[in-house]
Amino acid sequence: MELSTIATLHIMVGLPCSGKTTLARKLEKKYSALRLTPDEWHIRLFGQDIDEKEHDARHDLVESLLWDVAARVLSIGADVILDFGFWGRSERDDFRSRAAELGADFKIHSLNVPEEILLKRLAERNTQLPQYAFPLTEDMLKKWIQLFEPPTQEELE
Repeated sequence: MELSTIATLHIMVGLPCSGKTTLARKLEKKYSALRLTPDEWHIRLFGQDIDEKEHDARHDLVESLLWDVAARVLSIGADVILDFGFWGRSERDDFRSRAAELGADFKIHSLNVPEEILLKRLAERNTQLPQYAFPLTEDMLKKWIQLFEPPTQEELE
């Protein structure tokens, strides 16, 4: 008799510089999971285009393609880590539903880091920009901090 495993969709929740990708890399080893980090794909495909008007549409396309890959991997029984950020509850709820439709479990890994630490990390990151990361300004990060909806305790259970 074959043992069937239930795959888990792990989502990384947090702002830039919160440590999402660092944690996602650790989790991919822990769970033998496929990690999908959009910036790595986006920069390889389109370069450092954050100042171009096409950036957001391209990023949405990358995330859509990565979801297609994730759905297939989940359907064959392997864990997937989506390192998208998932700033809003509605987006997290959507992906929770998508996982359920595939018969997969769902787990949120949330990194809610204080603003002062995010800004310090951003300054450090911009001095030695990682290979597959976009340069961000302090103003961008401050704007995004206002948009971020940390997961509720109910979401995390």
